[in-house]
Amino acid sequence: MASPSSIPLSEAQQIVELQKELAWAKLKIQVLEERLRLERIRKYGPGSETLSDAQLQLLDLEPGVSNAEVQAESERKPLTATPEKQQKRRKHPGRQELPAGLARVERVIACTPEQCTCKACGQAKAVIGYDVSEQLDVKPAQYFVMVTKREKRACKHCEEGGVTAAPVPERIIEKSLVSDRVVIDTVVAKYSDHLPLYRQSAILQREAGVEIGRATLDGWVMRVGELLIPLVGVMRRELLGGSYIQADETPVDVQLHDGKGQNHQAYLWQYSRPGGEVVFDFCLGRGREGPNDFLGQFEGLLQTDGYAAYDRVGGPKVVHAGCWAHSKRKFFDAVKLNPDDAVATRIVKLIDQLFGIDALAREEKLDRAARQVLRLERAQPLLEIIRGEVEAARDASLPASTLGKAASYTLSQWKKLTRFLEHSELELSNNLAENSMRPVALGRKNWIHVGSKKAGPKVAAILSIVETCRRMKIPIRDYLAAVLPGIADVSIQRLAALTPAAWAARQ
Repeated sequence: MASPSSIPLSEAQQIVELQKELAWAKLKIQVLEERLRLERIRKYGPGSETLSDAQLQLLDLEPGVSNAEVQAESERKPLTATPEKQQKRRKHPGRQELPAGLARVERVIACTPEQCTCKACGQAKAVIGYDVSEQLDVKPAQYFVMVTKREKRACKHCEEGGVTAAPVPERIIEKSLVSDRVVIDTVVAKYSDHLPLYRQSAILQREAGVEIGRATLDGWVMRVGELLIPLVGVMRRELLGGSYIQADETPVDVQLHDGKGQNHQAYLWQYSRPGGEVVFDFCLGRGREGPNDFLGQFEGLLQTDGYAAYDRVGGPKVVHAGCWAHSKRKFFDAVKLNPDDAVATRIVKLIDQLFGIDALAREEKLDRAARQVLRLERAQPLLEIIRGEVEAARDASLPASTLGKAASYTLSQWKKLTRFLEHSELELSNNLAENSMRPVALGRKNWIHVGSKKAGPKVAAILSIVETCRRMKIPIRDYLAAVLPGIADVSIQRLAALTPAAWAARQ
């Protein structure tokens, strides 16, 4: 008896098999085309999703094309565009007012002698007022030498009392050639304004005529980081003592000086609470060991993206929450690939409505309890609609497609994504934590890498203070000038009074 595999297929069966193979090949081509277009969009910048595939392919073959050129091309309106499809022009906000807190320096411009005399009667004209205008002005940085004279005293009537001198003021770096202000300015310029040390060295040479090498500047920065590590440790304990933490991570290159000549990819993990202090933790890897060691037995709310390293960290009662911004971003990738994709577009709009509920709560300045009432009233039924749309999208799309992956991700995270219905303090997204990573990403492009493995924790400590001050709107220079001098001699018990939150409360 012949085996089933040896029985020849009929012509109709062969056609069916060939049709199946053709359908599978078309789906495979669709997935590959999606991946290729998505990579081109990521390569050429945020404006390129409006370009056609042909334009993207031409740009990919052009070696001299810049991101600015691509964005300009992507924003060019097509010749056949109708007025309805063209973007509405934004209304001009009007003349901007300068901050009231800035000091005002008045300059009075007097009338000319001819204007001071009345042409009709010849009498002197009186001042009846002023036409006032304001412009933002600047005084360039002025470098000068601060000469410190410590008073010495001695008794003229006897020698037993000896000579006494005024106490030495506390400084960040003892016997340094520069003042505390210069040291602080160097740290802020690098980690807040993303100005590399070699550029700062060139500026000092140009503006002050003082030649200070990059290694010396780096020594100042590392000393500040070393002084801040115990203070950031206090901030960490306070953060872990709370009930809600948002976490995220970003790569950063570090020099290992192992003779291989290649940088190692380390990671900065960021932990914070909305509106509160931010703590960065430096780790050489992206494994679970990083968050596990940092969080310890934390048992509050932990909001992260879907990265698996955050699973099974913290204490037994920790509650994992998801991020709707990450979910929306994956569906938006599908829209960028195919703007005519009605399913992905509809899901993005539904998620926007979800964020709109919290936006309304902020607009009406609702407290946490009132916001939760609004969420339960409007978000809960909206979530049922979103889930239905996502499930339908998953069933109708190829699992490996961008839309299929977005739907699978959202459904796998669904329990975490809906935690906000149970916990009123929980935000819909992890965007605040991601925003804290942006300065790191900007700085990384300028200072390129961390100089050594030992420097990592010091850099993390500086970033913790800089980002906390930015988030809490604390003047970073004033804070560092008030806290750093003498901090090495401050006991651990007193450090709690020097955290940015405690310092701001006293101000």
